[in-house]
Amino acid sequence: HMPTGPRRIGIIGCGNIAPLYMKTLKQIPWIEVASFTDGIADRAEAFAKRHGGKAVSLEGMLADDSLDAVVNLTPATAHTVVSKQALSAGRAVFSEKPLGVNFAEGQELLALASAKGLRLGCAPDTVLGVGLQTARSAIDRGLIGEPIGGAGFMLGFGPEWWHPNPEIFYGDGAGPLFDMGPYYLTAFASLLGPAKSIIGSARSTTSRIIHATGRVGHQFDATAPTHVSSMIEFVSGAMMTLTTSFDVKASKLRNIEIYGTEATLRVPDPNTFDGPVQIKGILADEWRDLPLPTPNTAQQRGIGLADMLSAATANRPHRASAELALHVLELMTLTIESANSGHRMNLTTTFDRPAPIDYELPHNTFD
Repeated sequence: HMPTGPRRIGIIGCGNIAPLYMKTLKQIPWIEVASFTDGIADRAEAFAKRHGGKAVSLEGMLADDSLDAVVNLTPATAHTVVSKQALSAGRAVFSEKPLGVNFAEGQELLALASAKGLRLGCAPDTVLGVGLQTARSAIDRGLIGEPIGGAGFMLGFGPEWWHPNPEIFYGDGAGPLFDMGPYYLTAFASLLGPAKSIIGSARSTTSRIIHATGRVGHQFDATAPTHVSSMIEFVSGAMMTLTTSFDVKASKLRNIEIYGTEATLRVPDPNTFDGPVQIKGILADEWRDLPLPTPNTAQQRGIGLADMLSAATANRPHRASAELALHVLELMTLTIESANSGHRMNLTTTFDRPAPIDYELPHNTFD
């Protein structure tokens, strides 16, 4: 199927990420971005001028019954409050990650969406890109044997080196785990299925100095942990370690490796949609690149939203699901709880692995 007639959406938040969504959504003929809203009204006006559509108040957008969904691109600390308002007004929501700044917020959103019978989706949709889909297909086809374990590393020197207002990356619901962890944990979950338990350790280098133009030398304190490690056990029996950090000056570690009984898989940066995906068994001399399929959708942020709109027409679950996002949010919340308590934490949530992407379908279709 392809949705008949345009699916109309509104975008809430016209900051840094909005242009990336627009780039994708403009390539999909059956999606019309009808309206924009932002806490800074001028920003929504300028955005609407550039992209077509109209700038409106948040109340105006949420009262518009012609919209099929709204996209929540506000800062992380506002995700829950805005998504809650939109769901309460009867709007399906696709949210940037994370779903909320803690597990309780995510649970509340899922309960509300379910009570209202509304779709709720959440980024990242990078797992729908050809890179991570190829990695998943390799595991599903048994190319590495049974997955035993693996490791993920998101090691950086912190946004204060390039962002003029890095404080937001170090507050509630942020830090390297909540900011970048969703890409890695969503990839782990998509590749290996649901997790069973987690043990976490965390520390903070609290004093930060801005190096970005405009505010060079300005000092601020981080409230979120800045270097976090965890060991995750999956229901399947596989074990993964994850380290996310804003305290690393240099590293040569891979983004993600998965170790199987037959071979090792090198998985691409889960904050991207592309490859390379590489495999090597014990008898192979070299790492071998796995061929990537020719994508039939844009390889950029927004394809999770398009999939959600298409899923509503086809009456199937959407892939960038709130259940998956809630599982990831629980993993992150429990990492910090475990770090504070010194105990292993058991997960209470699960999810169904999203269906793989079918590359045989016509361009810009998901069903």
